[in-house]
Amino acid sequence: MTETPGTATGTTSAAHATDGNPVAPSPATARTAADVVTDALVARLTEGVAGSGSTACHTPFTGEKLATLPESTPKDVAEAFARAREAQRAWAARPVRERAAVLLRFHDLLLSRQSEVLDLIQLETGKARLHAHEEVQAVAVAARHYGRKAASYLRPRRHTGAIPVLTKVRELRHPKGVVGQIAPWNYPLELSVGDALPAFAAGNAVVMKPDTETALTALWARALLIEAGLPAAVWQVVIGDGPVVGPAVVDHADYVSFTGSTRTGREVAQRAAFRLVGCSLELGGKNAMLVLDDADPDRAAAGAVRAAFSSAGQLCISIERIYVHASLADAFTERLTARTRALRLGSALAYGADMGSLVSERQLETVTRHVEDAVAKGARVLTGGRPRPDIGPLFYEPTVLEGVTAPMAVCEEETFGPVVSVYRFTDDDEAVSLANATPYGLNASVWSGSARRARAVAARLRTGTVNINEGYAAAYGSVQSPMGGMGDSGLGRRHGSEGILKYTEAQTVAHQRVLPMAPSLGMDDERYAAFMSRSLRALKAFRFR
Repeated sequence: MTETPGTATGTTSAAHATDGNPVAPSPATARTAADVVTDALVARLTEGVAGSGSTACHTPFTGEKLATLPESTPKDVAEAFARAREAQRAWAARPVRERAAVLLRFHDLLLSRQSEVLDLIQLETGKARLHAHEEVQAVAVAARHYGRKAASYLRPRRHTGAIPVLTKVRELRHPKGVVGQIAPWNYPLELSVGDALPAFAAGNAVVMKPDTETALTALWARALLIEAGLPAAVWQVVIGDGPVVGPAVVDHADYVSFTGSTRTGREVAQRAAFRLVGCSLELGGKNAMLVLDDADPDRAAAGAVRAAFSSAGQLCISIERIYVHASLADAFTERLTARTRALRLGSALAYGADMGSLVSERQLETVTRHVEDAVAKGARVLTGGRPRPDIGPLFYEPTVLEGVTAPMAVCEEETFGPVVSVYRFTDDDEAVSLANATPYGLNASVWSGSARRARAVAARLRTGTVNINEGYAAAYGSVQSPMGGMGDSGLGRRHGSEGILKYTEAQTVAHQRVLPMAPSLGMDDERYAAFMSRSLRALKAFRFR
């Protein structure tokens, strides 16, 4: 249930306004893929992963094979769910605070052993190390939050009954059972274990299908969580081709968690709906940044670079459209272009590079096609606009476009790469209208010197999250608050109460005492109906809810 990679052209007809982004120097003692991904590591991480065949993962930095992995079949998926169901019953029987304590131990292990997973994330995704560390930050925050708050979110709650005093009501939360999780390649730590943590805290087991090319990172997280105390059978991993393994995961799950493309998300939703099981979907985005006329152009330009080019733009909540007030457009664009041109590209397993590689030939082909199409139809490349095979086969320079119009693919389609387009507007109403002119509604960014004005604009944007004077990290990192999309950007939310309660079934237990909910004490039907009518009026008068 994933898309088949395409073939990159590796060329572009764009005119270049730069000699190319600088290359970050590599440390003299830089580690290599062979140093990190050893046979012993792969054997340890894949222990217990069912597979009737074998497949491989590769590194975008060079294209070389990283490891041979077990390849699961639909039969293997069914068996994984059977093992998970058996283990889930005992896991759910544990007190919630005991389950949450596993998350807190995992938090500490993750931070102390982060160098191991940072190497894996870089090797599997091609991203710069600082951007890999964003995943560590996000997962640590989620582990701490649900480790501390799960018991509160899941505790039985008392509600006012049908007849106050006589009706006692409690709301209970039960785990769904076994969650089927389909995780993407772009954030292999955060969007695998990060989404699984609240499911585990709620008492569920998980059967996860990671993307094959980034499976090592997810398997590393699983091993670490087991070390923290999670029973191994509670988290099953299946690996294989999306169209083969993905449907099998959906067909056995009690709930489905999916992050990926809107097209595939629709397929997942339809399949889950047929079985009458719930699902949460975080899908695509064409996210907008609004720079109002009272914004600081220096700060806004610095924020735009982070928002557009983190993980080489391969982030669902990254910024692809920037709308700038006409009075600031020249100053902002000059600063944005200069900052983008100065970004250092690199592939070393070390801090120092500002941007890494694209993850696949398919992503490189999409980025190249969008830029070439825009230039052919009249757009201008202010900086970037070309691949960089001198650094690695899938590197592409961070690119700023101007003069983009609706017939161009980059105007409306999600690029999911290091390309951002700059547009001009004349007032706030126009900016809001332009930002909302998309079927997507995942994330947005508003820059202003006035907090009140920025909040007013933010409230008018049709997106699940809005960041003020920040690109995406402020909202995403605030894990007590829900995060998700509107429209074609998905269903459901991660984080906060919604991020854990979605993995539960609500049960209402109502205890009726003394008198029944029916005629009693000698009343016939008519007298009972009159009595209840008077009671309802009284309850309203006394402001009962």
